Amino acid sequence: MNFLTGKHLSRRTFLRGSGATVALPLLDAMVPAGRAGRNPADGFTRFIGIYEAMGCAGGNDWGDSQHLFAPSTLGRGMEFAAQSQLKPLEDYKQYMTVVSQTDCKMAEPFKAEEIGGDHDRSTAVFLTQSHPLQTEADVYCGKSLDQIHADRFGQDTALPSLEMSVSRIDRSCAYNYHCAYTFSMAWKSPSQPLTATLEPRSVFEQLFGAGKDTADRAERIRKNQSVLDWIAGQMAELRKQVGATDRLALDEYTTNVRELERRIELVQKNNSSGEERAMPEAPSGVPDRWEEHIELMFDLQVLALQADLTRSITLIQGVDQENRTHPESGTNQSWHGASHHGNVPSAVLDYNLINTYRTTQLRYLLEKMKTTMDGDKSLLDKSVVLWGSSMGDPNLHNHRRCPLILFGHANGALEGDTHLRAPQGTPMANVMLSLMQSIGHDDMTRFGDSTYAFPLTAPRGL
Repeated sequence: MNFLTGKHLSRRTFLRGSGATVALPLLDAMVPAGRAGRNPADGFTRFIGIYEAMGCAGGNDWGDSQHLFAPSTLGRGMEFAAQSQLKPLEDYKQYMTVVSQTDCKMAEPFKAEEIGGDHDRSTAVFLTQSHPLQTEADVYCGKSLDQIHADRFGQDTALPSLEMSVSRIDRSCAYNYHCAYTFSMAWKSPSQPLTATLEPRSVFEQLFGAGKDTADRAERIRKNQSVLDWIAGQMAELRKQVGATDRLALDEYTTNVRELERRIELVQKNNSSGEERAMPEAPSGVPDRWEEHIELMFDLQVLALQADLTRSITLIQGVDQENRTHPESGTNQSWHGASHHGNVPSAVLDYNLINTYRTTQLRYLLEKMKTTMDGDKSLLDKSVVLWGSSMGDPNLHNHRRCPLILFGHANGALEGDTHLRAPQGTPMANVMLSLMQSIGHDDMTRFGDSTYAFPLTAPRGL
């Protein structure tokens, strides 16, 4: 660890103990004297990509006419219809840029033998906007946005990128497609998919180096010790050397780490008690409730960004053909079953209930990022969360009019409270190209099947 010696504390400071490595949030002591502004890391934007499977009810012609996804107004000052799946996010619309009516044509079948394999291609297409090679052997797709961002801005962080999932693998792969296309949204190269981590405990260990090996971690848990116990001496010494504001920041940060660790351990304890589980086939570290699972993953994402452990994260929010049910949504239908609504308005609205419920969970992440400060601004001001699906109307398995939202202000690149409707036939890759150019990849001229950089600001007067 680097202690203060009359100079500022390094942003790359870690507190290290036996089998634990804890990074720190941005502190006043990390800002060089005389520097304008508090944050020495203003030069990059953090990126989170979230994939939601099976499109939305608003991807259907009738659903679009009812504004079930796309806001009812264009330009600045969005208005959401009463039944819009985005209505629960209205409190955060100043951080939302909704881009409606873009297509993911790279997920469509190019050959007769690819017809029917839409569910098996879609996950891999979202952040690559490339057409997967139909094979069960040598995979080939494209390099994903998160990895492009990690290559440029993540090489001096502990984790150049972080891959996560909250959907268990409960389906087989079909149509001669490798399972990597279904369960990997992050691609380091066209032939190198990255595995998404399902268990919150595994992600926690990635972030905090919690234990030298499995036996070491088991012993620590048995003794009811936290990773923070292993670096307590160094933390106490650091607290003596920083100001009152930094001590408060450290207290808040360590409280969040300890509480998150406690919740993760409680999940494992409850799932290992011998009591009957709602998901008996799931690992003990995976919560039975999807809502609890995704909240833990969101908390881990925020801690990772706050401590600058990574600047590029992906999360698979749902896997195609998943038959999970969400009774709290107002319908007991399975997610995949409800997606085949037959273009019947009442059934489309049933599917919209599930879409709305699943989208509502984003409030948890947005609030965490909005209230977590990084220097003089929040994480939500300094990040972009790219959420969407590469399927449009799941009843038809089509990839037109796909849902897409950009959350956050991306260090000023996004204004928020804006609805942009793309001309019919616009590739989603056009939006992604423009986003990447605006967050530091100004030399990027093409991405996927892009044809031009789609402007991410509303025309004056619209």
